[in-house]
Amino acid sequence: MRARFTEAMKEAMRAGDKPRLATVRLIQAALKDKDIEARGAGRGEASEEEILAMLQKMIKQRQESAEIYEKGGRPELAEQERGEIAVIASFLPQLMDEAEVGAAIDAAIAETGAAGIKDMGKVIGALKAKYAGRMDFAKASAMVKAKLAG
Repeated sequence: MRARFTEAMKEAMRAGDKPRLATVRLIQAALKDKDIEARGAGRGEASEEEILAMLQKMIKQRQESAEIYEKGGRPELAEQERGEIAVIASFLPQLMDEAEVGAAIDAAIAETGAAGIKDMGKVIGALKAKYAGRMDFAKASAMVKAKLAG
């Protein structure tokens, strides 16, 4: 994945695509911070799962910013945030569809032996371990809650 970031940066430089270049540089800066954090914890470099989680967090931050800009009457800034979201999302694996998410949730519930809402954390933890970057966990949480509630 790290090589993809470097290659994307080179391509953006060659193409003169300044918005994409700036976004890829933001990703690389966040990755360096993540690596420093991992080294501080004695783990070396950040894992693929941590990188995927970082990218998802960056997308979520930009979605929130875009909403705030829209409400504040700044559509040009909201559009810039959406452009960054598109660049960041291009590095994520394809998201699972609703049927696949449902099947994964059923498997995780069976695997963890979850019986009720109090076991929701176990199920979400199992899903995050297996499907980082491939699932929208906000939607998945609601589905898990509904299945565990009955």
